[in-house]
This record gives sequence, structure tokens and C-alpha cells, in this order.
Amino acid sequence: MAPLYSNSVPKIFPTRKDVAIFSDFDGTIFMQDTGHILFDRHGCGTEHRQRLDEQIHTGERSFRDVSEEMWGSLNVPFDESMKAMKEHLVIDPDFADFHDFCIREGVPFNVISAGLEPVLRGVLNEFLGHHASKRIDIISNAAEISADGSEWKPIWRHDSQLGHDKSLSVKECRAHLRKQLPGNRNPLIIFVGDGVSDLPAAREADVLFARTGLRLEEYCKEHNIEYIPFDSFADIEREVLRILDSGDLERYKKPHNRTPQLTSLGKQKFFGSPVDTRKTRRTEKGHMSPISARFNKGIAIAQ
Repeated sequence: MAPLYSNSVPKIFPTRKDVAIFSDFDGTIFMQDTGHILFDRHGCGTEHRQRLDEQIHTGERSFRDVSEEMWGSLNVPFDESMKAMKEHLVIDPDFADFHDFCIREGVPFNVISAGLEPVLRGVLNEFLGHHASKRIDIISNAAEISADGSEWKPIWRHDSQLGHDKSLSVKECRAHLRKQLPGNRNPLIIFVGDGVSDLPAAREADVLFARTGLRLEEYCKEHNIEYIPFDSFADIEREVLRILDSGDLERYKKPHNRTPQLTSLGKQKFFGSPVDTRKTRRTEKGHMSPISARFNKGIAIAQ
């Protein structure tokens, strides 16, 4: 067997280096979990898969260990697996338009996932078409899949209990972009997610979007973590556009990611002020949310 996809450093197609968007896949871009669709229909079955999920939640077994068992239970050719995806998956109704927006604005959009790259790429090809799909970098795990579908083996991105350390991947991409920016500045990192498994990557982001009503939003509320709720990618597009139109990305960065500026006395100032998004709530389309209103106020300088 040979890997369908490698674990190479992701390419960045667009030209902007000062901002990048990372998004979870299952439950965020698509409403269902791609792995669950395959395991329930072509692998261990729903009941056993749920028991395995519980072993992860209780800490009895690691995510990597359980995932290897789940993927190893599959017996379905890759092309047949894509038919199941096309039949059962539902994509966020505004994602395609949001991706077009990212392309127009030259903003790198990256999928970051604990899943398998060939599955995620195949799904994007099915729902967006090959031309649009190739403009999305996938930061995930590779896989070896036999021609007859009797063997599915994850090739883990990192040597860890998770298999893919999403926080490390975001750090790597941030460092990659920083090298291409003048003055070794940090890019603005935006993350979009839905569940607590997204937290390692979300903590690395300057701006966090959490799907309304799901576990990531609940966790953010419980632990006083700043976030912006969204119902669809149209909400995200509206907020990202306001950020880009502000002309000052520094104000949206976390304090430790801001670019220091030397004053006439040789002291450093950090431009931009933190924005409290915890009280942000969804608004009707066309209306400015509290976070946007605050984003559009004058720039504050924190010393």
C-alpha cells in the first residue's frame, strides 16, 4: 500500500501572508462526522463505535489508539466510501461562498483536522469540485488504503497520543508565514471550530469562531474564553471582512502576538487593544454585532 496523500508542509496558494484562517472539518464545514459515517456503515458499526468513543472520553484509551481500531475496521474501497459521503454529508450552506471570498481576498484558508487527508480531500472534491478544492490546504493525517478497501491505516502526522497535534500545526504555519513578513511580524490567526477537540488549535488563534449551540461555545462560556459565535460561514465572512477592512490587523491579535513598536524613548509599545467577545451574540443579517461595533471604534494603544 502507498499513502494517497503525504504529510508534507502545506502549500499556501494565496498571496497574503499577514492573515490565515484555520477551520475544523467535521461539525464545522460539514454538519456530520466523516469518520462516523464510514465506521457506522462500513466498519465497526454504530454501537461499537460509540463504546470506543466513550473509552476516549473516560481516558481509558488514547484518541490515537481508538482511531487506529476504528479506521482498521473499515472494509470499503475508497471510491465507495465517497459515495457514502455524498449521500449522507451536509455542507454548511454558505461555505462555498465563504471560500470564494477567501480566494478573492487572497486569504489562506486551511482545513485542520484529526481525520485522514484522502477522505477530507475526496469530500471537498465531491462538494466543491477539484478546482476549488485544490485551493484549500489540508493539515491532517495521511493514510494507506488498499485498492480493495480491506485495509485502512492512518499515517499519523505527529508522534503523540492524539496523532495530530493541532496546536503544533498552527504554530508551524504561523512561523512559516512570519518568515515571509517584514520585521518578523506574526500573522493574524483565525480559527473556526465546533467541539472541545478544537481547543488546542483554538488557543493558538487570535480570533476564535465557535459554532452556536455546540460544545466549543459551551466550553468557552464555562471557562471565560473569548470567542465569536456563528450560525453559518456567512456570519464569519461578515466579521472577517470587517477585520480586513479595518486596515489594522494588530488590534485583533492577542497581546503576545502583537508587533512591538519602538517609541522615541526606545521603549516598546504594542499597538491594538484586546477585544472582549465573550458577550457577543448572534445578530440578524445586515446588523452590526457588538464585536463588530467595538472593532470599528478608534484604535487604542496599550503600553
